[in-house]
Amino acid sequence: MKVKTILVSQPEPKVENSPYFELEEKQKVKIDFIPFIHVEGVSSKEVRQQKVDLTKYSAIILTSRNAVDHFFRIAEDLRFKVPDTLKYFCLSEAVAYYLQKYVVYRKRKIYVGKRTFADLSPLIKKYKNEKFLLPSSDMLKPDVPKTLNKLGVEWKQATFYKTVVSDLSNLRDVTYDILVFFSPSGIKSLFENFPDFEQKETKIAVFGNTTIKAAKEHGLTVNIKAPTPDTPSMTMALHKYISEANKK
Repeated sequence: MKVKTILVSQPEPKVENSPYFELEEKQKVKIDFIPFIHVEGVSSKEVRQQKVDLTKYSAIILTSRNAVDHFFRIAEDLRFKVPDTLKYFCLSEAVAYYLQKYVVYRKRKIYVGKRTFADLSPLIKKYKNEKFLLPSSDMLKPDVPKTLNKLGVEWKQATFYKTVVSDLSNLRDVTYDILVFFSPSGIKSLFENFPDFEQKETKIAVFGNTTIKAAKEHGLTVNIKAPTPDTPSMTMALHKYISEANKK
């Protein structure tokens, strides 16, 4: 079956040179971007109910841009003036640079990991006398608390925002040749919106082992996987699959 249409279960990339746009042009396919999940902030009252006192922490661990946005939103709601002395431990450079939206970057103590939480842990260990706050979603990866507990630091996790299933009812009568998923939450959203979903001729593309596992648990056949040694990105995996499928 030739591939003509693809649905990516994420927001449309904001950069002009996204590899998805190149894929669309080269392979002459139509790609739609519709987020299957979205983030909603919890109220400052809900944060207080988690026994979080922002004045008690000397360091903050930020694992995503959402964590940055919602930490400063809650701080503002609680009329908490974020001290200049607060130390920021950021999962990646992208998260660290995003801090500039709220603070004067060069005047703050910012420590940056390479990409994974394991990369960030030696930096946290260096400052083990700090009191760490981890503002996160309600779906925190299990390796994060495990790593922090192993480091023996004083830390607290608090839910500042939640991952919520999006309403996809406008897709009920629409079919795509390929559906692309990046998280188990995306798979969950598909079946919460369409409990009677049948894969039929639709090809399923997934990124990461936990997403593959979720897809299989829901009875889906996974046709395209990333990352692999040959295709480290989803766009490369799609390009390879479409090239072969559209040749036939």
